Amino acid sequence: MRTRRETVTFARPFRLRGVDEAQPAGAYTVETDEEPIEGLSFMAYRRVATVIFLPLARGGAGSFQAVPVDPPALEAALAADKAAA
Repeated sequence: MRTRRETVTFARPFRLRGVDEAQPAGAYTVETDEEPIEGLSFMAYRRVATVIFLPLARGGAGSFQAVPVDPPALEAALAADKAAA
């Protein structure tokens, strides 16, 4: 298993499917867990989970929740944010 971590940035508030509230503009950490695909003559990985870390609505500073996110839905939200620029 390996985990890839990246930061995505939204210039405007955004919404994600499965999350009730709009999220504020800002930088967000996204982690993708991948597992190796066995039986190949080369290394290849399959995505098994992707989560985005969102601030807790009623938490204190630095309180986050890991929310599963569909990668195409995240890409669509990022594209919509850039198109609105």
